Amino acid sequence: MNPAFSVIFLTTLIGAGQGLFLALVAVECGLIGSALATGTALLVRGDAIALLLLVAGLIASFFHLGHPERAWRAVAMWRTSWLSREVIVLPVFMAVVALHGWGHYAGVNLASALGITGVVLCFALFYITAMNYVCIKFLQEWATPLTIVNYTLLGCASGFTLATALAAAMEPSLAPAIARWALILTLAAAASRIASLVRNAGLRPKSTLQSAIGIPHPRIVQKSQGFMGSSFNTREFFHGKTRQVVQGAKWGFLLLAFVMPVMLLTLADAERNGAIAIATFVIQYVGLLAERWFFFAQARHPQNLYYQATS
Repeated sequence: MNPAFSVIFLTTLIGAGQGLFLALVAVECGLIGSALATGTALLVRGDAIALLLLVAGLIASFFHLGHPERAWRAVAMWRTSWLSREVIVLPVFMAVVALHGWGHYAGVNLASALGITGVVLCFALFYITAMNYVCIKFLQEWATPLTIVNYTLLGCASGFTLATALAAAMEPSLAPAIARWALILTLAAAASRIASLVRNAGLRPKSTLQSAIGIPHPRIVQKSQGFMGSSFNTREFFHGKTRQVVQGAKWGFLLLAFVMPVMLLTLADAERNGAIAIATFVIQYVGLLAERWFFFAQARHPQNLYYQATS
């Protein structure tokens, strides 16, 4: 498939925002550190940053639309479309994040209840976003429960890493505990993503060139599509990059999204150093951009059996 950078930024930005919100609620409930030691400023500013990430992801998604002015129509197919469900759940989750931050700023008692509601919506959004790709059964690389696990763990890992940086700047006593969870989630995400790489490496196309064109001859070689230039099929369903570029993206995201963050998060007192914590998040996010590009590029659309060459 041809990766769309609008979708790459959408999924990685909202994933980081979701993970950050989960980290804040965990801190708020005392699951990480001490709830009594948590300052209101950390929760308010954390919610504001999470909301900014979600808004940025939503804005990025508009660049993927041929007619952005018709985006509202996407909600009409919520009974059957995972995309429609995502369009509905994302703004609702954003509203809850905003109210959660405002509740702590204003000292409203409903803040904790909003946090629990936000957690439910957050995991629902992870699931719905991943199902946009899992439901496409003929793309074998996506049609696996590992896609759901990867989207969830990668988002949580980046969000907790960002929460570590935020805590290092505002609540240093909480930073080590959040950093440990960021490390655990990064390792879990790495294990899950490597498992999907191993699975996908063993996949074989269910169709052949013979079945694609309906000719059972044992040896068929495509010489031309019948026209000299590219077409919609070659532009939209194939990335057009060399094998070396694709392999470089794979090893790049393994290094940047997993290996380097793990090394930085395990450095002595790194979780208390705001500069290192911020650098860790930036490096990991760049790695996630490469990971998401590879996720789309690796998917082999069956139509590419026929559209193999332009001339």
